[in-house]
Formats: sequence, structure tokens, C-alpha cells
Amino acid sequence: METAFAGVLGAMIGSFLNVVTHRVPRRLSIVAPSSRCVSCSTPIKPYDNIPVLSYLLLRGHCRHCRASISPRYPLIEAGTAGLCAAVVADRSGAAGIALGVAMVLLLVPLAFIDLEHRRLPNAITLPGCALAVILGSALDPAGEPTRLIAGAGAGGALLLAALAHPGGMGMGDVKLAAMIGLFLGKPVIPAILIALICGVLVGGVVIARRGVKDGRRTAIPFGPFLAFGAVLALFAGSEILHWYSTTFLH
Repeated sequence: METAFAGVLGAMIGSFLNVVTHRVPRRLSIVAPSSRCVSCSTPIKPYDNIPVLSYLLLRGHCRHCRASISPRYPLIEAGTAGLCAAVVADRSGAAGIALGVAMVLLLVPLAFIDLEHRRLPNAITLPGCALAVILGSALDPAGEPTRLIAGAGAGGALLLAALAHPGGMGMGDVKLAAMIGLFLGKPVIPAILIALICGVLVGGVVIARRGVKDGRRTAIPFGPFLAFGAVLALFAGSEILHWYSTTFLH
């Protein structure tokens, strides 16, 4: 029951995250005006704003101007629903659920914004860091020192990478890594490793398709890889750390 409720609520929040994803990088208010078609600016009626279902019923087109609606909208709604349900099903305790759900709700818009605009807005990452500290301190004060160290370590590691290779890693990535560490604690280690591996693999594919010269000039946002690594680490990070310690440190 709790998992189903989390999924429905996640889909509803995902609809709002679509607004965040569209407006925040354009420096527009996320409160007003109400949701409207990006093509004809017609306000969207409540019955046309039901997560996922409205997109399917309208066959991916605006009811008024018939302009195509990006599949990104139902993808964010469905993805947010699935992630929220998975967190509630997988984790126990108020702290684990609250930190997990809050993190995925921040990662979803950040990943899509970085994909489209090649930036990770401070308007999301900095409040996200503050939220992680507030939730962790209130719900799991004993674990907060570890999460603070993880946030500082993750952010510091990527800061060194950004300073060593200017242009390869942005400060937005540094802040996002710190935010993930503040939510995850020790599992931020496999999160970053997964992100780096995925980044290398995708970079290799780009170079193979475009050639070394053009491939190296292709800008590949790192935020989505960090988000992907964080989600995997949220569900399996502790197990990965345990496997590594028992396999290689004993």
C-alpha cells in the first residue's frame, strides 16, 4: 500500500518536476503562471495535466494547437513515480526513506537540465545540500557526521579533478557530487566510480563514432552520470562496499 501511494505521489510530483526542468534553467518562476503549452501558451486544463495518462490520451499533442508534446514529460513523471516507489519498497525507517526520496526528486530535474542545457543550477543543488543536512540531522543525527564527511570528500575529489582539467569538469558537477554525498554517506564512493565508468564508456563510443579529434571536442554532460551512479548506489551502494571490502581488503 505504501509503495503504491509513493508511486502515485511520485507521478504527481514528477508533473511539477517537469515545470522545474523547463523553467529553472530559463530563470522563470516555478509558481506562476500556471502550466501551459510551450507552443501556443494556452493554459493546460487539469484534466489534460494528469501524469502520463493525459499524454497517452492526447497522443502526445496539445489539445488546442496540436503541437507535439515532448516525450520527456511522461518519462519524467513515470520515472519519478518508479523511483519513489522503489525507495519506499527498498528502504526502512524515516531517515532512509526521506533521504532517498528527497535525493531522487532532486536528481531527476538536474539530470534532464544538464542534458539539455549543459548546466546544473545552483538554485537546485545548493538548497539540495541544505535539505540533506536538515533531514539527516533531524532524522538520523548519529549518521550525520559520516554524511558530512562523504559530502566534503566527494565534492573535494571532483574539485581537484576540475582544477586539474579545466573545462572537463564543471563546478556544477562538484556541487552535485557534494550533494549526493550528503544524502548517501559512504555509498557516494561507488556512486562516483559508477559515474566515471559510464562517462568513460560513453566518451569511448563518441570517439569511436566521430573520431579522436571531433570526439574530444564533444561536450558530454557529467551530471546525468552522477545521477545514475547515485541512484544505483542508493539501492546497492552498501552491498558494493561490503563486497569490495570482503573481496579485496581481507
